[in-house]
Amino acid sequence: MPGSRTLGTDMKFNDLFVSREEMFSMGIEESTGQYYLTFPVSLGVVDYEEYYAIERATFELFEQDLQAALAFVSRARKRELDALLIIKPGKNRGSAI
Repeated sequence: MPGSRTLGTDMKFNDLFVSREEMFSMGIEESTGQYYLTFPVSLGVVDYEEYYAIERATFELFEQDLQAALAFVSRARKRELDALLIIKPGKNRGSAI
């Protein structure tokens, strides 16, 4: 279900698209207007989400083309798109769920 989340920063992530089956969401960070794609990550004792910056056109494409979105998610889960991370992970980074 779409909804808002606030992290320990001043960022407020508002999910506009959720795929429970494929375990990812997309939305807009309200303070900056940055579109994002996110998915859960596990560190063993705690789960969290990694947020990847995407352009509005990419968001719109992914809304219409699930396979294109899943290709992006697959690459991000393999850490091939780390340059797009909105919040950089710490030294002890989790693994994609």
